[in-house]
Amino acid sequence: MAELMLFHHAQGQTPGFLAFADDLRHAGHVVHTPDLYHGRTFDTLDSGIAYARELGFGSLLERGVSTADGLPDELVYAGFSLGVMPAQQLAQTRPGARGALLLHACLPASEFGGWPAGVPVQVHAMDADPFFVEDGDIDAARALVASVPETELFLYPGDGHLFADRSLPSYDAAATVLLTRRILDFLQTC
Repeated sequence: MAELMLFHHAQGQTPGFLAFADDLRHAGHVVHTPDLYHGRTFDTLDSGIAYARELGFGSLLERGVSTADGLPDELVYAGFSLGVMPAQQLAQTRPGARGALLLHACLPASEFGGWPAGVPVQVHAMDADPFFVEDGDIDAARALVASVPETELFLYPGDGHLFADRSLPSYDAAATVLLTRRILDFLQTC
């Protein structure tokens, strides 16, 4: 059993995001799902991104990192897209991190001072997702794989951005089944 923090994407804690967290709980894991939007959700990715800009990405990052206060150090940090920011910062900077799960996004490891030794990471995205490919996340993920032995990059066929959120139009059931199996296997080792 692993204990993890799972951060939501730009549309907030959608029913599909919460269902994904529940799937991990049903597999026996403890999952914390901090709400960086204080209950707000958005129907479209564009409106969620606009709200994130209004709040400020730096402010959201600080808010996300502070949600780990009072929790055990030995956590796996996970995030969907926008949620990768606090998940990745915590995995890279908070002592005791057990691993990282970066879904639909990946920042350069240099953003937070380099990847810590011994902290495994999985990155999951679609191979034609314009956010992941055109915004450079795929390059950051490949650089992470090249420099950190405990890194796995999983690319799924398709162009859906938030394909693991079953409440959104971009949901891909087959890819999510495979992603979930890989994540559950990963959590068994953390």
